[in-house]
Amino acid sequence: MSERQGVTRRRLFGIGGTLGLVAAAGLSTSAALARRPAVTGAELRSAVPLPPPFRVPLPLPAVLKPVSTAGGVDRYAITQREVTAEILPGVRTPLWTYEGVFPGPTIESRRGRPVTVTHRNDLPVPTVVHLHGGRTPADSDGYPTDLVLPREWDHGGHVMHDPRAVVSELTREYTFPLDQRPTLLWYHDHRMDFTAPAIWRGLAGLHIVRDDAEDALGLPAGPRELPLMIADRAFAADGGLDYPSLDPTLRGRPGVREEYLAGVLGDVILVNGAPWPVHEADAARYRLRLLNASNARHYELEAVTGDGRRLDLVQIGADQGLLAAPVTHRVLPMAPAERYDVVVDFSGVPVGGLVRLVNRLGSGRTRDVMAFRVARRAADDSRVPRTLSTDLPRWRRSDAVRVRDLSFRAGRTHGRHGWLIGGLPFDPARTDVTARLGDVEIWRLVADVHHPVHLHLVGFQVLSRRGRPPLPHDAGLKDTVALRPGEGVEIITRFDGYRGRYLFHCHNAEHEDMAMMANLEIV
Repeated sequence: MSERQGVTRRRLFGIGGTLGLVAAAGLSTSAALARRPAVTGAELRSAVPLPPPFRVPLPLPAVLKPVSTAGGVDRYAITQREVTAEILPGVRTPLWTYEGVFPGPTIESRRGRPVTVTHRNDLPVPTVVHLHGGRTPADSDGYPTDLVLPREWDHGGHVMHDPRAVVSELTREYTFPLDQRPTLLWYHDHRMDFTAPAIWRGLAGLHIVRDDAEDALGLPAGPRELPLMIADRAFAADGGLDYPSLDPTLRGRPGVREEYLAGVLGDVILVNGAPWPVHEADAARYRLRLLNASNARHYELEAVTGDGRRLDLVQIGADQGLLAAPVTHRVLPMAPAERYDVVVDFSGVPVGGLVRLVNRLGSGRTRDVMAFRVARRAADDSRVPRTLSTDLPRWRRSDAVRVRDLSFRAGRTHGRHGWLIGGLPFDPARTDVTARLGDVEIWRLVADVHHPVHLHLVGFQVLSRRGRPPLPHDAGLKDTVALRPGEGVEIITRFDGYRGRYLFHCHNAEHEDMAMMANLEIV
């Protein structure tokens, strides 16, 4: 074993888990892990020289234009294809992309105006598209076995049998009613057993929903509203993205090498596809629409000025839209797939000053995320109202028709290491939870190591952590909640929207691919 392999393996068993112990002794043992850092996984080290931070300008993903707006429906077309692009300066990197760019093009929608997106698969493997956070009918939700096959796919390699799968050849039309609160959604690949490497290779993009009420609030807008997709990656010696797949073709055997079973971390932090970028800003308020699109890396973000001051991160929204009222943070934790809508005021920073967005959970190069350089004084008529939204649901414990207990822990599946929900690995042919349309339920979730738990179709509210009130960053309506090691969290939701088969799962993408998913049937 090399020194590097030894370090990563020690990190896996030291931080990523004590996994066998937890699986054997249960969650009472895992409570001892609760004081460990919010890190689950092992880090890849890039084999190419990395650029200095804050030299590359922040790119802003292009907004996709509809091919038609007839009949009150916005219609889009996206081709999934492989390209070679320059992510690190002077280095060419093959990517799997939506429409040839990483991140994929942003789709902007109005609340209640339907959207259809026709995806064409020109990649060498099957794909599936999931609109994360969307209130979507089941046939367009991107169930992992509802594959879109590439041309001349031989149906060889790894397949999990699913009698209900709806498989398409070359193209598939996804329909999104978008009858939901305005928010930042994102779309990404969700193929059975291969979600993690597909996202890592570039299959992720943003989808923003807006409405008139939010537009009228006076929040920072236009060039002072910045979508920021944060993701870590690592680069191989040939410039390609390094990833520890057991089968790099992603056609046969799923999974990653043993030392990365708890999750794959990269040593390069990308924002909107650029390494440690810098953005020239006015001395004014900015709205930062943050998405953690990393496979497994957690962040604790703070905005630090050149003289060491921390700027307020004024949270105005969560995964599923605006909060009732702003919540001010100095440090903001973000698990994979979580979104936070925050306002930062640069008016007190001198012209020429640098504000670094820092990850307190990172070390070395992964401590920096990006920077803002204040370039000029400017007028600012934006504001953050004391009341942001009045349409949040008001669910009470007494409304719940049932309470469910669900554990998220390491275990064995098909003779290999896996990650289980309720002691079971994922099986598309099994219904794990059946809920009636319109019912309110409370779910009590408990974890061994760090698991960001995501529910499809619905948003939820956090009722408690460890039997205590939720934390400040739990405010609002969410669709992903970060369970810390040994932690129990209660959530409450109403299963409205649509009938059909949906998922809930861990959004550590490696855990998800290693069976940490379950079926939710709405009847």
